[in-house]
Amino acid sequence: MKTPTKPRTSARTATGVAALAISLAFALAIVPEAPAQEPSREIPPAIGPHIDLMPGDFASARRFGPDDRVVMTHYFYWYDAPTKAHVIDGDGTDALTTHPPTLDDFSYRSVSWHKGQLRDMIAAGIDVVLPVFWGTPADHAPGSPFHWSFEGLPPFVKALDELKAEGLSPPAVGLFYDTSTLQANGWGYHVDLTTDHGREWFFATIRDFFSMIPPRHWALLDGRPIVDLYSASFAKAHDQSCIDRLKADFPKRFGGLAPYVIREISWNVKADDVYAWGGAVQPNFLGVAEIGPGYDHSAVPGREPLVVDREDGAFYERAWTRTLNRRPRIVIVETWNEFHEGTTIAEAREYGRKYIDLTRKYVDMLKAGVVPPRPKTAYSDAPSVAIVLDRVDQSKGLERIDVADGRSVPAEAGDRSARIAAEGVSAARYLYFRADDGFKWDRSMPATVEVDYFDVPGGSFGLQYDSQDPSADHNGAYKPAAGRVGLAGSLAWKIARFDLPDARLDGSQNGGADFRLAFEGAFPPIHAVRVLRPAR
Repeated sequence: MKTPTKPRTSARTATGVAALAISLAFALAIVPEAPAQEPSREIPPAIGPHIDLMPGDFASARRFGPDDRVVMTHYFYWYDAPTKAHVIDGDGTDALTTHPPTLDDFSYRSVSWHKGQLRDMIAAGIDVVLPVFWGTPADHAPGSPFHWSFEGLPPFVKALDELKAEGLSPPAVGLFYDTSTLQANGWGYHVDLTTDHGREWFFATIRDFFSMIPPRHWALLDGRPIVDLYSASFAKAHDQSCIDRLKADFPKRFGGLAPYVIREISWNVKADDVYAWGGAVQPNFLGVAEIGPGYDHSAVPGREPLVVDREDGAFYERAWTRTLNRRPRIVIVETWNEFHEGTTIAEAREYGRKYIDLTRKYVDMLKAGVVPPRPKTAYSDAPSVAIVLDRVDQSKGLERIDVADGRSVPAEAGDRSARIAAEGVSAARYLYFRADDGFKWDRSMPATVEVDYFDVPGGSFGLQYDSQDPSADHNGAYKPAAGRVGLAGSLAWKIARFDLPDARLDGSQNGGADFRLAFEGAFPPIHAVRVLRPAR
């Protein structure tokens, strides 16, 4: 579906953002070259009929209050088997990694296809469906590159109406704004959201979507329609003004309601909630829990291999187990049916209805308030876990995680084996570690980490850990432990100690790590790391 967001070297890096869909290069290949300046063309009026609404128009909308647990999922409706769009690549090869049970009626134009997907979402316990919207002010006219995104919504709405007429309760509707269209659109316009025209474009895109969805089908979270934003990286520039303009203009056209905006972590703005794309590769828990069943973009041309094995459902179940322990208000399943990248939980040829059934199982547990106990392991009653770093690490309940910004090389110093942080995808260098799940307590666990290091000259290092502190980076995932270790150059082995009074250790860092060592200025050899906890 998308190209990567820009990694943040201070926290989450390439691990999550590598899990993205059909490349922007594909989209740009079918649109005009972007103009150097803003287009002189005016933004057209709303494309749909549901505009200039009154408060009473929302009487039948589905409402979610502060005590509700809400499960959402992305709905990709760009497939059209008759024209082979998003089914067969231009070179005639299969565009899909996972596959629907049949290609018959597999089309955004088909009411029955939408109806079948929505019926299955009911079975899975999905509360809110987020159609992945590529419509833009430049694509209102039939034949424009992304007009299909408008064309697919009336059959979708008809499917919702038919299900309700049958006495069923299909998911309510929110918006997943695929911000790829800030760069890929029928005008070839690279949108600058810091300008008046860019802010108008941003609002008009969101306005157009909701103008095509009758308010009886809207999802209202705290009385507000849901706008879930994809990456900010596609905008030429952005700032808070685009969100402020949206929240000022939307109520004027839609019954006084301001949207509930969920920003992707790449947006440098204040919004109502936050998530990080890439939950199908690595579950993440910011304000919103973003989880998925695994990842495989083997069918996408020009990609480096990236496979996160489904493990016959075990990967997805672990993600849900962590979600139940976190007890988030909002869970977004990534995705319902992105067949290109194999992140689907919809019925598929490869695994049948397995993930529909698994989703329902865990949605019911979430809404019942079930919190599963930690697994019983060899380290459940141990006072500590440890690892000795070497060419082959010696792990006793603590493992080193090798990720894109956490590479290392073996070394020796003072007759001891060690590893040294090596260059990765970012300027910063880290070593990541994860403790055995049975060693951890259910929620919060005070702990102490000891690090055996060789005291080289210059620089320092510290520790960042997965904490219960929501004010720390990434909702507590990268809280700095008090104190950094200054390197004095004594060329002797020393022990550093870091106290973690509010450790969560729930695998929220890159690669599912619980904590990382962060180096500045020098990269001392590290021989061993231990995590100690008090007795219960």
